Amino acid sequence: MAVTVKECLELQLLEVEMLLSMFPKEGEINLDEDAVSSVQRYLSNDDGALPPQLEYSIAVDVGEARVKVELQVLLPHMYPHAAPQLFARSHALHRQQQLQLNTGLASHISSLDSGELCICGAVQWVKDHSLPYLENSKISSESASKEVVVKETLHRMWIYSHHIYRQELRKKIFDCARKLNLTGFCLTGKPGVICVEGLRENCEEFWRVIRYPNWKHISCKHVENIETEGSVDNLRLFRAFEDLQFQAHGDYGLRNDYHMDLGQFLEFLKEHQSGHIFQILFGVEGKLSDK
Repeated sequence: MAVTVKECLELQLLEVEMLLSMFPKEGEINLDEDAVSSVQRYLSNDDGALPPQLEYSIAVDVGEARVKVELQVLLPHMYPHAAPQLFARSHALHRQQQLQLNTGLASHISSLDSGELCICGAVQWVKDHSLPYLENSKISSESASKEVVVKETLHRMWIYSHHIYRQELRKKIFDCARKLNLTGFCLTGKPGVICVEGLRENCEEFWRVIRYPNWKHISCKHVENIETEGSVDNLRLFRAFEDLQFQAHGDYGLRNDYHMDLGQFLEFLKEHQSGHIFQILFGVEGKLSDK
């Protein structure tokens, strides 16, 4: 007998309730209550559109030092009959250790039978298997601290989309940028443009999160890397992650016909030493009109 989406979502809510009882303290689970409510409404009246996928994170204490490892969870509508999207991250882990930890986690999840709720098991796996990576990371940090010069690299990504309208998507973009300490902007409308700058691993994580599961008509048009012996904060072009909404023109009766004023956007780019990006994004050289 085929399993339905409704049955899967019911199991997902049961697992969320179990996790909340296991992690009752504030800050242990970061869960969007609106997403849970959307699932509950769908279960009460399943003839409407599918609700957003459940997405949450769990802070796992590892070792006697109780180092925090965050397990990020994104559930397809057919989970547990489809594999969850899991990602473990910690500020105490270097990029290579984090990659190795997630490779092991993915291998563990793939070994489980389809149809099993596995997030609780994934939490326990992270608790049991993260310590060696954390210890290796500490050794690497101590070795690196002996070097006279420590260099950091600012990573800046320029992302183009056919359009950005949905409030749910915009919230995800801003929440993710804030969480990863990224500056830049999101230009809402048609076209949509996103710029993020910060540490490379944080920019790459942002790109991974907003693309998943399948954002069509989006591409990373250009990447900049700038190395410094000081703090990457000194190289940022933006002081925060800004919400750009310039005056639109076109047929105001149809939302999808709102074309943003690219002249204003070009002026904004030039104010932030990025006028050359206009041609990279749109394939034409930008020119400001005479005033």
